Amino acid sequence: MQVLVTGGLGFIGSNFVRYLLKEFPEYNLVNIDAITYAGNPDNLKDLGFPERYRFVKGNICDRDTVADAMKDCDIVYNFAAETHVDRSITNAEDFVRTDVIGTAVLLDLARKYDIEKFIQISTDEVYGSTEHGSFREDSPLDPSSPYSASKASADLLVRAYGKTYGLPAIITRSSNNFGPYQYPEKMIPRFITNALRGKTLPVYGNGRNVRDWIYVFDNCTAIDLVSRKGSVGEIYNIASGDEKQNIEITRGILGFLGKPESCIQYVADRPGHDRRYSLDTGKLRKLGWKPKYLFETALRETFRWYQENEWWWAPLV
Repeated sequence: MQVLVTGGLGFIGSNFVRYLLKEFPEYNLVNIDAITYAGNPDNLKDLGFPERYRFVKGNICDRDTVADAMKDCDIVYNFAAETHVDRSITNAEDFVRTDVIGTAVLLDLARKYDIEKFIQISTDEVYGSTEHGSFREDSPLDPSSPYSASKASADLLVRAYGKTYGLPAIITRSSNNFGPYQYPEKMIPRFITNALRGKTLPVYGNGRNVRDWIYVFDNCTAIDLVSRKGSVGEIYNIASGDEKQNIEITRGILGFLGKPESCIQYVADRPGHDRRYSLDTGKLRKLGWKPKYLFETALRETFRWYQENEWWWAPLV
């Protein structure tokens, strides 16, 4: 089995590369990544480049480079994306280019090479915000930011390629991931690294925005399960069920260091800030999946990782 992972030097992608190489010794893996600011070669530095792993530096918008990487592959996992909401608000064009046009290039080549399965990695943010209940896979798309709009557009392209060309595709939509190797612009690694350096923790608005948080290793197991046992043409929500207010997480991080709440700095809320995300994961759980890690345990493990790996994050902050 030959697998292509796009964006395999990013946060979730690099953790998934590690997972596949460990769990499936029979797999050969090709990783294509443009090495942007968040695509970090240090994320896989300790792998030692085994024989069954090949890295290709390239952008998924570059058809020739993608064709070279994909031509002998059986499965494609598309993690490559611009993902930070704040950056999308100030510069939406990069998100449209990578998340939409890049996905279109991948889909067209997947059709050309008769790929056995195309797994699109998406986000719960495509559904928008809800005060009550949880989004199902058939809930309407209602993105609030240029980032989530670009991912919703990519999802629609994937669905269209399935309907028009019969491309065997599956979409996963996960809640907020956290864990090792997450670029410290996202909330949890930013707050951890700020706390470790004695800096304030900037909280948007009143900190009451709610997110479901999933440890990245649990998301990796879910994506793998869906790719092997999920039904072609389907969408699968991935979430832990651990919904937390941002302020709860902030206080928890400060608690690890015994620091006071005076370290919290409330800042102006960002435009279009969704109030609450929540996913119904019944379809995924019918496949036999459930999260392995409790949120509190995973957050402590994440804090410990950043505490012990300053060599990785110090050059990035």
